[in-house]
Amino acid sequence: MVKSTEVNSPSSQKLKPSTIRIGTRYRANRLKGPYDAIVIGSGIGGLTTAACLAKAGKKVLVLEQHYTAGGYTHSYARNGYEWDVGVHYIGDMGSPHTLGRRLFDYITDGKLEWAPMDENYDRFFLGEMVVNLRAGKEGLRLSLLDAFPDEQEAIDQYVKLLGKVADGMQWYTLSKLAPGILSPVINKGLDVALPDCFNKTTWEVLSELTNNQELIGAITGQWGDCGVTPMQSSFMVHALIAKHYLYGGFYPVGGASEIAKTIIPVIQQPGGEVFTYADVTDILVEKGRATGVRMADGEEIRAPLVISNAGVINTFEKLLPAESAEKIGYKSKRQHIIPSMPHIGLYIGLKGTPEALGLPRTNFWIYPSADHDGNVQQFLDDPDNTEFPVVYISFPAAKDPDYQNRWPGTSTIEIVAPTTWEMFEPWQGTIWGKRGDDYEALKQKITDQLLEVMYEKLPQLRGKVDYVETSTPLSTAWFCRYGRGELYGLDHNPERFEQEWLKPKTDIPGLYLTGQDILTCGVVGAMIGGLVSTLAIQGLRGAGLAKRIFVG
Repeated sequence: MVKSTEVNSPSSQKLKPSTIRIGTRYRANRLKGPYDAIVIGSGIGGLTTAACLAKAGKKVLVLEQHYTAGGYTHSYARNGYEWDVGVHYIGDMGSPHTLGRRLFDYITDGKLEWAPMDENYDRFFLGEMVVNLRAGKEGLRLSLLDAFPDEQEAIDQYVKLLGKVADGMQWYTLSKLAPGILSPVINKGLDVALPDCFNKTTWEVLSELTNNQELIGAITGQWGDCGVTPMQSSFMVHALIAKHYLYGGFYPVGGASEIAKTIIPVIQQPGGEVFTYADVTDILVEKGRATGVRMADGEEIRAPLVISNAGVINTFEKLLPAESAEKIGYKSKRQHIIPSMPHIGLYIGLKGTPEALGLPRTNFWIYPSADHDGNVQQFLDDPDNTEFPVVYISFPAAKDPDYQNRWPGTSTIEIVAPTTWEMFEPWQGTIWGKRGDDYEALKQKITDQLLEVMYEKLPQLRGKVDYVETSTPLSTAWFCRYGRGELYGLDHNPERFEQEWLKPKTDIPGLYLTGQDILTCGVVGAMIGGLVSTLAIQGLRGAGLAKRIFVG
């Protein structure tokens, strides 16, 4: 057995900085104001809002505290390998006529290219059962029918529900643009426009279609894409994810860093900029209005619009003055939202091409059984002695046709698995890379456990692993400023989607929100959140943009 202690593991060496840096390093003397808007955070939601405003001629300043732009869409390279941290695969990119593709083409001036994954883009290992999801509506039907030939009626009903939720989502998205005074009217309209299944739990909806728990487990095999199990998740977010990947998975040619790299020139064209190492400590509020930001170096930058892509919890609990958050009733609103689940990430480097190593362009989802909620509960009850409720394995070097041009003769693998914040809480507040032997020992134990899961499915990789690096929720908190290491911002449960205040325009004049917390998670979900924020800012002037992206 090849343990990660036998390969080139960072626990025994000093980590070298990543060689991928997108954006311009912040210096106060590099500011070229005045700016029309300031965006806090360069995740895809913030970059989308900035690019859309730039297309309207606005001079936008994006401030990113990390060393590279992109948020969860950034890449990093170390020891001759490159990985993405969140762009494992994206749907709806095969046609220029989908909403997501139209928006990507708009904010990158068509410069971002996409490569398709294998037709069988997701493979679910549900205990001893294997279900292969194939691209296309008929591909989805046949994938499920192959595994469950007696469940045709339930499967057909399920596929129809995906379309109904997608239709209803248009109205739900528009409700995010309505002024608060119109909320009662909008809510009545939503009651009519949204299907009954829209915001029930996923398990509740599927249980009305079938009693076959293994079929429900297969249908919800992508629950890791929102981080919430079937009994806890809103069916709306489940259906959006399933519909999103209906025509397969795609990967950016040149790697995930190409996303920010192709958007930034659009922001720069009217004089805007994306600064890295740009740590915002406070949102300035004067006479009840957001007027700018204060930087860690004490510099104050003013603009008539402040747009936060830092997440709802960070915005209201860390960046805003406490009295401003209190004045708009944030404390009572906070009771209805919770952070999403934290995660472990393994970044693996191997000598040899994906072809030589037999690596697919298919994602592996490995479960102890089809009972996702039961698996998670067992793990939460005893995380030290229970197998992970899901292990997701991705093969970025195989998915990116340009990878061998950048890193010839090598391959990479990423593993993601859920964990608990409590397991790592004792090291909260410690410095990345300097957390001590006990922390490294815990990481090593988890690393070995996850590598064994990989070797079980890909035995040809034993002895081939050259480098392993493991991230924990503390890494996420350090680099992405999510306090409990959450991957998907707010939890995607039904209560979250009933919160009318989770929309771009806040009750503080001049302050807007953007990104995944105002709509849904995922790259395209956060990107559409960025578009909706732009439309909220522009009002009627945004009608042309709305028509271009939503209608085509």
